[in-house]
Amino acid sequence: MEMTLRWFGKDVDTVTLEQIRQIPGVTGVVTTLYDTLPGDVWPLDRIKAMKAEVEAVGLRVAGIESVNIHDSIKIGTPDRDKYIDNYIITLDRLGQEGIDVVCYNFMPVFDWTRSDLAKVRPDGSTVLSYDQDMIDKINPENLLSAMDSKSNGFVLPGWEPERMAKIKELFELYKDVDNDKLFENLKYFLEAIMPTCEKYNIKMAIHPDDPAWPVFGLPRIMTSKENLLKLVTMVDSPCNGVTLCTGSLGSNMNNDIPDIIRSLKGKIHFAHVRNIKHLGSGKFDEAAHLSSDGSLDMYEIMKALYEIGFDGITRPDHGRGIWGEVSMPGYGLYDRALGVTYLNGIWESLQKSILR
Repeated sequence: MEMTLRWFGKDVDTVTLEQIRQIPGVTGVVTTLYDTLPGDVWPLDRIKAMKAEVEAVGLRVAGIESVNIHDSIKIGTPDRDKYIDNYIITLDRLGQEGIDVVCYNFMPVFDWTRSDLAKVRPDGSTVLSYDQDMIDKINPENLLSAMDSKSNGFVLPGWEPERMAKIKELFELYKDVDNDKLFENLKYFLEAIMPTCEKYNIKMAIHPDDPAWPVFGLPRIMTSKENLLKLVTMVDSPCNGVTLCTGSLGSNMNNDIPDIIRSLKGKIHFAHVRNIKHLGSGKFDEAAHLSSDGSLDMYEIMKALYEIGFDGITRPDHGRGIWGEVSMPGYGLYDRALGVTYLNGIWESLQKSILR
């Protein structure tokens, strides 16, 4: 297992590479060209510059999160091949630079959804929170402004204003896309890009839907063990795999995370490990990584990863807002650094107490 941290770039992130370098056990970052739009071809010179910047402080670019997918690909419109070709060019350029993990998602319209980006907990920390009852009262066209009010002034990943300005149009475009059609379009996309991925051994790691159920009537397909297994078998390639996100899958109380991990042996290319607190059906708060702070057993999750021989990249996922830090919601330094230390401690105990 290689421990990493997500980093959005010096012009966006409040956390610096120098700070990340000082977190014990972190050897790389998962990053992106944050200002590129879905469908853009990534310039090779910018990829090289990003890589050089990270390596200059003694870290490495362990993966990309994300090369976002244009809606035409997800919807299956006639112009999708143009955007798939652009995606392949970007993958080719990443491969030339030795970057071999790409996290992506196939969620319609919204990459992730929350009802509150800064819910105050009894201890004074703040967390991202989801309440289906609150979401049901919101007009999707007004969701960006509702989210923006607690974004600390940051452009949220997956909520780019250029796309959100067309939200009514996007809903209309997706009106005939159900789960089956979305799966078909995902398969078409993966079959098209796999030759390039296999050329460079680029591991495509799909991120589960967040939360793991339909939102605003839009289809969601990466929500369960059954559907994740369907994904990894429908396109037979060692490069076709999963980002195992415990928080996204764990949002649905029916998902047994350790069991899902064991069922996906050999197909987990990336792990996002975080905790959430279930508050009832369709309601949860994000939590500290510590098992007792939420509803997920982090020891059993890490144990399952250890037992399947997982040796891919890992990162702590969303952290709480603590100690007065102002950052992109979920992506401050302090609580994620605590998460790294906790997860590394579990991993060390597993290495010293369990014989493979």
